[in-house]
Amino acid sequence: MRHVSITKSPLKRNRKKCIIVIISSIAKYALKFNYNCIKDVKILIYITGDTHGEVERLAPSKLRALKEGDTLIVCGDFGFIWDGSKKEQKILKQLGKRKYNICFIDGTHENFSLLNGYGVSEWNGGKVHKIYDNLYHLMRGQVYNIDGKSVFTMGGGESPDIDIRSENDGWSRDEIPTQDELLEGAKNLEKHGFAVDIVVTHEPPMRIKGFLQLKDYDMLRVTALNAYFEELSDSCKFSKWFFGSMHVDKYISSTHIAVFKNIVNAETGEKI
Repeated sequence: MRHVSITKSPLKRNRKKCIIVIISSIAKYALKFNYNCIKDVKILIYITGDTHGEVERLAPSKLRALKEGDTLIVCGDFGFIWDGSKKEQKILKQLGKRKYNICFIDGTHENFSLLNGYGVSEWNGGKVHKIYDNLYHLMRGQVYNIDGKSVFTMGGGESPDIDIRSENDGWSRDEIPTQDELLEGAKNLEKHGFAVDIVVTHEPPMRIKGFLQLKDYDMLRVTALNAYFEELSDSCKFSKWFFGSMHVDKYISSTHIAVFKNIVNAETGEKI
């Protein structure tokens, strides 16, 4: 019996080659399109108030809006560096492994001995205590460049009951910024022409604090730090100033915003 060899026609071979070329071109275009989309994604900064070691405040479900590369800043009294326990270390590692940065300034309720035990390094142009991977303590009097936005930070404050507190009951004099830290802050601001995009502090300027405590004016305690911030508020240019010590979510003005449990966009001031 005679065997007949069957060969594919030139038309079918060319059609197969065309399909391969078309698929390859589509894949290259898709990769290029996705890359450009990634490049155009805007990195954002978000602000929230005192967390006091409450894990649910930083639960992933509450931070779904944050994407890779974004930064969340806590306005003091972070509270997750308190006893140095294994449980605490586990939480810090979990926070540091997030795809976004979690940063915090110090308030008046911190374990400063543990906090200051971390080594000082530089991050985005300012000094930090790197706690773990993407978890940072933003130090006092620094100016950071976070994705093109300049952010001035000054943690610390003065406990309302400081007159009856002592270092034996958990209070620390380290809560109050030193003169050197205040001067460093002023010098760093001067380097930036006394103009930044965002100011993040634990305490508010003097007049803002007085306004928020009108009902309790007899109990109002204005400190030298509040006066320092008042001077900065008058002499510096900024778009937004966030603070957390008053434990209230309130828009004082278009520039001054008190934060507590809300998470807000640092550029627009809008709650997410």
